Amino acid sequence: MSDSITKILVSVFELCLAGGLVNVWLLRFHKQTKYRGGNAKNMKEEFASYGLPAWAVYVVGFLKLCIAGTLIVVFLSPQHMYPFGVAALLVLGVLMLGAIRMHMRVHDRAMKMLPATLMLLMTLATLFLVM
Repeated sequence: MSDSITKILVSVFELCLAGGLVNVWLLRFHKQTKYRGGNAKNMKEEFASYGLPAWAVYVVGFLKLCIAGTLIVVFLSPQHMYPFGVAALLVLGVLMLGAIRMHMRVHDRAMKMLPATLMLLMTLATLFLVM
């Protein structure tokens, strides 16, 4: 794959990941969506349905918004991919695996796991392209 195509793909993935995180954690935090785990109507209920403590929603949200910010910085300044962007992507990969596991824990349909699965795939693809 040519270097210019790789750069474009990495940029698209960075923006999609950052945008998705901001959308979920800032714009849809208090809203019901068809992707919420269990029968949750908002993010706090979703974490509760997974059996997680109330503080976990804030820790995960803080991490994901930090990752989104890092990916935006890396998009604007690609020279910061190492180590900041790679570290953010690795943490995001772990969080997305955890999200998929939580959906499985409450026996959600595959459709509810779709966003986390797509985020994980974009994260892995980005890591593959920059390594």
